[in-house]
Amino acid sequence: MPTYSDKSISFFQKVYEVVKLIPYGRVTSYGAIARYLGSGGSARMVGWAMNASHNRDDVPAHRVVNRSGLLTGKHHFQGTNLMQQLLESEGVEIANDQVQNLDKYYWDPNTELSNDF
Repeated sequence: MPTYSDKSISFFQKVYEVVKLIPYGRVTSYGAIARYLGSGGSARMVGWAMNASHNRDDVPAHRVVNRSGLLTGKHHFQGTNLMQQLLESEGVEIANDQVQNLDKYYWDPNTELSNDF
């Protein structure tokens, strides 16, 4: 895997590389990914990357939620509840479009990964 400082890699590709590392049954936030990539104010751009990733089977976009655990990206998945169903199939508890017990499922790349960007 290339380092995140490689200038030839787009921001979206950097986002995808981080998202691929989110463990099964865990979630992270748009902002956490942006901070990990050194672009703390770019949470919205991470969201755009997630919206653009739905044709990629190798990017588990369903594991990225907002900072409160809301399934804000659910409208970009086929079907009404696909994002929720994918998370629940991994054991993540969801109620009212929100991850329950977020601390239990939250994975922060800033503390879990080395700082390779």
